[in-house]
Amino acid sequence: MEHLPVEVIGNILSRLGGARDVVIASATCRKWREACRKHLQTLAFNSNDWPAYHDITPRRLEIVITQTIFQTRGLQGLSILMDDVDEFSASTVIAWLMYTRETLRRLFYNVRTSPNVNILEICGRQKLEMLALAHNSITGVEPNFQRFPCLKSLSLSHVSISALDLSLLLTACPKLESLELVNPEIAMSDAQVTVELSSPTLKSIYVEAISLDKFMLEADSLERLHLRDCAFELFELIGKGTLKYFKIDDVSVIHLDIGEIVDNLEVVDVSNFTIVWPKFYQMISRSSKLRKLRLWDVAFDDEDEVVDLETIAVYFPQLNHLSLSYELRDGLMHYGLQGSSNLDNVMVLELGWTVINDLFAHWVGELLKRCPNLKKMIIFGVVSEAKSHEECQIFANFTSSMVHLMRKYTQVEVQFQFE
Repeated sequence: MEHLPVEVIGNILSRLGGARDVVIASATCRKWREACRKHLQTLAFNSNDWPAYHDITPRRLEIVITQTIFQTRGLQGLSILMDDVDEFSASTVIAWLMYTRETLRRLFYNVRTSPNVNILEICGRQKLEMLALAHNSITGVEPNFQRFPCLKSLSLSHVSISALDLSLLLTACPKLESLELVNPEIAMSDAQVTVELSSPTLKSIYVEAISLDKFMLEADSLERLHLRDCAFELFELIGKGTLKYFKIDDVSVIHLDIGEIVDNLEVVDVSNFTIVWPKFYQMISRSSKLRKLRLWDVAFDDEDEVVDLETIAVYFPQLNHLSLSYELRDGLMHYGLQGSSNLDNVMVLELGWTVINDLFAHWVGELLKRCPNLKKMIIFGVVSEAKSHEECQIFANFTSSMVHLMRKYTQVEVQFQFE
């Protein structure tokens, strides 16, 4: 151990994560203290990592953090996450950021201060590549191109910001590739809540817990789009057909438009969503490269609509992972199974129910017939605590049917997951 170069020791200390662990380890000997002082790259203060953070007064905690940061040189990653901790002095936090900003590449910041600290002003025009802000406010973003010339990843969680400032902020990041927006407080100048964003370099966007009238995104290089727990009247993506991954979970939207060119889509994952199947199918029908299709806990706007397996088999020939879970009804289920085309490339099949009935086992059997090269099947189900005799009989019949199918399709690995 004594022969390790101080640079290697600094790398080891950087991988410990928590600042408390780094301080304890660096006390081993003079060489480790030197490594901590000159070669430490990452330092993290997280109030959830050590309960004593909550027992120390904010003023005392400020002193501890200040002493620890100021003993380092050349930090590239700094994480200060102080949930449920009283406000810090703004001047102290500014001192931390001013001391580290010239070498900082990654900043994770969740600190309540009085008054609010302008992170953009302090860390702008530096080498920052990743910025994650939580429980803060952003105001007065200057329309200055390349304020963050190196920033590639931006995450805003529970941040108060106006629609205009959010748009200007993206414009100030000419290399931005990843954007996360989680439950932001969007301040609007008029009654209509509209957000318009544009980024030619953006490749991935995750949006959670946002309610807007209109959300318009212009992103020519976007590959991943994930919407969760949102409500929109209009969501529109304007791009050049680069989208590969599209996921929506528990989203209410009246008009959804992900662009006319969707030839590169490989994954479509839809859950807890009301589908107008003809419109939805029309939106993704040209995605001949689709490899995974997941329709989970979906409802249909028209009671007579159903997922058409024949259409899926014909238009998505490269599909290898299919997940389906929706209400099965007599008559409509048989319509969905019409046709003779097989899902030849499907290797993984996930099927589920919310309310089981006698149709489910038959549906599973028919799907197995249509997947001749299937390797793995996972059955998801909900089992209620109190069951009537009829429900117990249905579940018994289902169990018997599954045993029969497993004997018939011995090459298929079958798993069950109940809740």
